Amino acid sequence: MAIAQEKMTKVCIFLEHHSLPPSPLNYQVVYTFVSQVNSDLSTTIDRAIAQGQIIDSVYIEQLYFDYIDQAHKAETSMVRNVDGVINSLSRSAHSTEKEIIRFASQVSDCVHSLDENNVKQSRLALETLSKQTAHLLTQHKQFKRELIKAKRLQERTQQQLLQLRKQHITDHQTGLYKRHYLNQQTQLWLGKNKSVCAIAIQIDNLDHFIDNYGDMIGEVILNKVAKQIQKYVFESGLPGRTGKDAFTILLADIDPETANVIAEKVRNGVEKLRFVSSKNGIKLPPISLSLGIAKHHDEKDFNKLARKASNAAYKAKSLGQSSFIAGQ
Repeated sequence: MAIAQEKMTKVCIFLEHHSLPPSPLNYQVVYTFVSQVNSDLSTTIDRAIAQGQIIDSVYIEQLYFDYIDQAHKAETSMVRNVDGVINSLSRSAHSTEKEIIRFASQVSDCVHSLDENNVKQSRLALETLSKQTAHLLTQHKQFKRELIKAKRLQERTQQQLLQLRKQHITDHQTGLYKRHYLNQQTQLWLGKNKSVCAIAIQIDNLDHFIDNYGDMIGEVILNKVAKQIQKYVFESGLPGRTGKDAFTILLADIDPETANVIAEKVRNGVEKLRFVSSKNGIKLPPISLSLGIAKHHDEKDFNKLARKASNAAYKAKSLGQSSFIAGQ
């Protein structure tokens, strides 16, 4: 108990230091870190702290999915296995149906080609064969009914899987992808030797909106910016929420200059947004964004590439520019 209380105290200090709410997910990740039972997780957090990276709930959630939530991967794998079995069953049933139809056709041909000699014995044989065929067809019909039930179950399971996957990879507040999914996609693209660009989008005055107009207005601002990002990215990239007031767009096989054009479209779209208080009709200030673009060089994961783009966004803000391309 003394050891547990000591760890709990360290967890609380960590949460308070990084302004993290004491949610079950945050507590579990930090407790695992404090306990030093997951070396990969500990190394990642230690490195992030040493590099001055912001440790917020969005980043903690990525760590949870990357290093702790192995059960979800196992569940997804099992569902896919069941899906494969049902598909195989469907193909087998289709093949069996063809064989049965062919068999019934051969029986019919046999009936018409029989010799009239020894009619009694031939008739008995045909009656037996006919009964067996009828029984086989009845079994097949029953199998088809069971298969239809299995297919319906598969469809429902598939829908549930899609819903779970959506919840697993998208941020419930903005609908954009979560950090851990962007990390997985980065690894996938790098494994295929694709060039990867990242656009970091920082809302400079989100805290101003929250402090002066409330949390609800803050959520509206987040959602409006997220919709503008989705609008201009379309299918060309993966937009994700990577911080309390930060977003990152991943783009494959696009040069930084083209990425900068996309970033400017997002900025212009956000600048056109206007907000008026429903209570007193006061016009709210415009949303201020800082944007940074970075191209992958020797970064080995999403976190390093995203940090490079984020630093470029801070550079743009310090220089009074709308955007800044890292390395230029």
